[in-house]
Amino acid sequence: MKTIYVLSDSTGETAERVIKAALSQFYEEDVKVHRLFQIRSQSDLQQALAVVVRDPGMLVYTLVDPHLSEAVERVAEEHGLIVVDLLSSLIYNMSRYLGAPSREIPGLLHRIDTEYHKRVEAVDFTVKHDDGQEPRHLYKADLVLVGVSRSSKTPLSMYLAHKGYKVANVPLVKGIAPPEELFQIDQTKIVGLVIDTRRLVEIRTSRLLNMRQSPRGSYADYQQVEDEVEYCKRLYRQHPDWMTIDVTNKSVEEAASEIMRRMDELSAY
Repeated sequence: MKTIYVLSDSTGETAERVIKAALSQFYEEDVKVHRLFQIRSQSDLQQALAVVVRDPGMLVYTLVDPHLSEAVERVAEEHGLIVVDLLSSLIYNMSRYLGAPSREIPGLLHRIDTEYHKRVEAVDFTVKHDDGQEPRHLYKADLVLVGVSRSSKTPLSMYLAHKGYKVANVPLVKGIAPPEELFQIDQTKIVGLVIDTRRLVEIRTSRLLNMRQSPRGSYADYQQVEDEVEYCKRLYRQHPDWMTIDVTNKSVEEAASEIMRRMDELSAY
């Protein structure tokens, strides 16, 4: 059994994937990849290298601190170990090409990967909980948007999801009680969307025309729409812990920024 050691100042996952991709080109199967990670100091490095020296193997490292890299090279030379630096040459040449120094901050790639996966999970959750779907899972949401039809619930939910928030949205329909689960979760997570009646009539009329349907029905009737809007406003007043956002003259980006800012203010208390 041969061993390839991965020394990393982060998780070492990226280096391990590279090594396994390279190993796939060989028939030799008796190779163990052993990760020694979160190496951030000389003390960490000494402990890791003690493992390598005790049971020698090939050394592959991804350390952005040049002092740590030099120490690895020195020990590898002393003990006759094969050593491969996966990062330094690439970073050096990128620095030359970009005309800028590297930040030399350990774990940046892992942080980027973590944020990416967080956003993917948020988008997946938001898609599955659009338009009142799966109300039993409302408690898992970071935010729950409520409002009348065509008040930007879905586009706003998706925009916030791409920022990493798990968002559910629930339509409010006059004459139909909202799901009980809405009143059983943390009420400060709920955002009530407000929109001007006239603007909502315009949006609904345009929607109907785009679908080649007549705008003369109740869906775009001014009085009907005004009753729906007033119903929502009354519901919001009955629940003072709900955040309310007027989306009438706001883009999705502006409304989302206001929600995130106010959420940050709440979490600061």
